[in-house]
Amino acid sequence: MGTTKFEEFLSKVTSKVKSKEAHSMIKNELTNHLQELSQSFQKREFSKEDAQEKAIQEMGNPFTIGEKLNQLHKPRMDWALIFLFAIMASFSFLLLGGEVVDVSLSASYYMGRQAIWYILAVLVIIGFLFFDYRKLKNWWMYFYGGGLLLHFYIGVFGIEVNGAQRWISLGGITLDGTAITLFLFFLAWTGIFNRINEFNSLIKQVLLFLLFWIPIFLFMTIPHFMVSIIYFFSVIAMFTFSHVQKKLAIKLAIPNILMGIIIIGIVITNSISGELSDRLLGFINPEADPQGAGYLYIAIHNAISQAGWFGNNSNDIDFLGAPHTDFAFPYLVYSLGWIVGIALCLILLIFIARIAKNAFKTRDHYGRLLVIGSAALVAVPACWNILMCFGIVPIMEVSLPFISYGGTMLLINSALLGLTLSVYRRKDIVEAARVTFE
Repeated sequence: MGTTKFEEFLSKVTSKVKSKEAHSMIKNELTNHLQELSQSFQKREFSKEDAQEKAIQEMGNPFTIGEKLNQLHKPRMDWALIFLFAIMASFSFLLLGGEVVDVSLSASYYMGRQAIWYILAVLVIIGFLFFDYRKLKNWWMYFYGGGLLLHFYIGVFGIEVNGAQRWISLGGITLDGTAITLFLFFLAWTGIFNRINEFNSLIKQVLLFLLFWIPIFLFMTIPHFMVSIIYFFSVIAMFTFSHVQKKLAIKLAIPNILMGIIIIGIVITNSISGELSDRLLGFINPEADPQGAGYLYIAIHNAISQAGWFGNNSNDIDFLGAPHTDFAFPYLVYSLGWIVGIALCLILLIFIARIAKNAFKTRDHYGRLLVIGSAALVAVPACWNILMCFGIVPIMEVSLPFISYGGTMLLINSALLGLTLSVYRRKDIVEAARVTFE
């Protein structure tokens, strides 16, 4: 009888809450509160039925409670992130405003294609925004398996461009397969870290070790070293903020650190001769080979040093090679000046910081991992792209998120933004996960 009264009361409360996703959490919270009140009244020698009736009266008008909870638990939107996304999109089209690309094609051609990519990007953001991200948490094995299968497909049927066989054709559209696999592995690791403390046996720890290093080796064999670096730092970022038990964290960290040292040693040994050696020498001492490995370092240095505060009002930067993709930042600085360059750096910094801040606004552990990983996946290429323009890190094939011309990474970054917005949208709806520590 009392339970039925509780259910009637809860139904009246939730009838005023528009977000159906919040109903379950509200019912659980209010049920616990009603039971506590009922027990306190029973200790005062009220009968069970009278105690439950008294508890309901103590709670107050259910419709008034529902209206207040509707305001508290309604879906949220981070309009600041949307605004920053729009600003970066405008920079992307500003980048294509001059003759900065293939002379055989007009700038309007590239702007038209970029407009199509951005329309798709907006659709991707909207799709993930309204999708309940929590449905992904138990699919980590499928995401990881999908990433491996796509890698094998790339190895057999992939399209080779500039010596790297990593592109796939889908419906007449050419996509970067490694970017897609990076996204799949990211989703896999968010699911793994959400249940990391279940990997407490030796066999499971060995499995985690293999799961971590296999994608790195696959990316390096393509070769695409930059994706390996992005993958590495994004996984480390999620591991750092996962609720892993201290003993397990130490057990997992030691073998992976040793493997990292071994890999670095192998890379250094192999770089003594060959193309990798030339690239490293070009990074360390560009002047030693100004027409070869050091050419781009010198060209970029000259471009940004000649920019001034307000730029050169010139699009004559053929010496940069690909100013609309990997060298978007030095082109914008050269053409529009350091005023624009500094503004762009600040916008990217605020955008990344905003994403990272949102990670700690949700009580859901899985959602927090998704947002932290998304922040890392945007931050690493953004920082690398800018830092390599100053000669601080080696030049690699890496686009500036949301700004460089191209479709695949734009869609992946948009998916990350959509997931971040989805977590933020539900931050007042989801219940906190229960995590135990040793």
